[in-house]
Amino acid sequence: MRAENSQVNSTRRLQRLAITIITFAQLFATSLWFSANSAAFDLMHYWHIGISEIGWLSNAVQAGFILGTFIIAITGFADRFAASRIFCFAAVSGALFNFTFAFFAQGIWDGMFYRFLVGISLAGIYPVGMKLAVQWAPSHKAQVLSLLVAMLTLGTALPYALNGLAINLNWQHVMSIASLCALLAALMIYLLGDAKPPSEQIAIHQPAAKTKPPLFLAFRNHKFKAAAFGYFGHMWELYAFWTVVPILIVHTNLAQALGIHQAMLSFFVISCGAVGCITVAWLNRYFSSSTLAITALSLSTLCCISFSLGWRVIPAGGLLVILAFWGAAVIADSPQFSALSAQACPPEQIGAALAIQNAIGFSITIVSITLVTSMLERVGPDASWLLIIGPVLGVIGFHRQYKIRNAEKYSV
Repeated sequence: MRAENSQVNSTRRLQRLAITIITFAQLFATSLWFSANSAAFDLMHYWHIGISEIGWLSNAVQAGFILGTFIIAITGFADRFAASRIFCFAAVSGALFNFTFAFFAQGIWDGMFYRFLVGISLAGIYPVGMKLAVQWAPSHKAQVLSLLVAMLTLGTALPYALNGLAINLNWQHVMSIASLCALLAALMIYLLGDAKPPSEQIAIHQPAAKTKPPLFLAFRNHKFKAAAFGYFGHMWELYAFWTVVPILIVHTNLAQALGIHQAMLSFFVISCGAVGCITVAWLNRYFSSSTLAITALSLSTLCCISFSLGWRVIPAGGLLVILAFWGAAVIADSPQFSALSAQACPPEQIGAALAIQNAIGFSITIVSITLVTSMLERVGPDASWLLIIGPVLGVIGFHRQYKIRNAEKYSV
């Protein structure tokens, strides 16, 4: 009995260590995502571009991520090869492409190309990192995914902090730090490796089924469809919000009023999402993932309405509070929707299902980023009204699918 208890404790310690390594690797590697956006005002000055072109750079990353996730989903790479190997290769390639953007891009068009390649690399980091974490702790999906998304959020915010702190460094060197962080992430995952078959962990080296990859098979499941529709609505808002946060801060004179560098304010607002994810992970002990996901999506909508109605008249301190709560709520639902999706799928479909869900979700972000940034140039912060569309449709789609499922469940 003692030997058995000792083995269980050893397994738990190994799981905690692995999850700690994966979460920090996710933090460092995903700093590539918005590394160019943190230099938006420098790029606008040197390349003589506007807000819409910054949106194009964001969309180039999203488009690359979409292509990468579609490749993973169609080929079944995520379920055929060791997740740690995919993650390491993607982190190294993303670091190199990010470095190339910083020192070789001469304008918007070649800059978009390099950012597109960074996006492809991120497809091997974010969803594959999620699967790697679930393999190490399969019985704690929602909590583990909350930690990973919290690290994604901090990784997104990290370049802004570097930009705000390293005032004496030019933007190329700040982006290079993000590349070094990604290389460190690759080393960490390389040393960790994949989960081993013993105990409750999922065996990862079993051969993939000799069938056609189940690309859209998961959408036959109403539980998966409900989570996916909520996730899609959340994605309409999330990346468009992250893209325009620094621009909203500048347009509302928030940085000037508070006497704080706009990059540090952007870091604060976006990084509040990590607090939101961790808080929701703790609440997950008492409430279901579906309840928490829809609550966060609804709170995000209320924050958007409050900002859109009051940005002209609310004092700077109150506006920062609204943006902070918005930053916390806008991402807090993401791990819960992903956990619901993962729970709705059999183990052999998780990699492909999460990849296709991410691919569709990020396709939606291209539309919302394009619309919001173009409208922001024309009407200013009032463009934030466009962000409400996704959460409202996400809540409606989520509840509709659950109603259909319950109707089928109790029909005879």
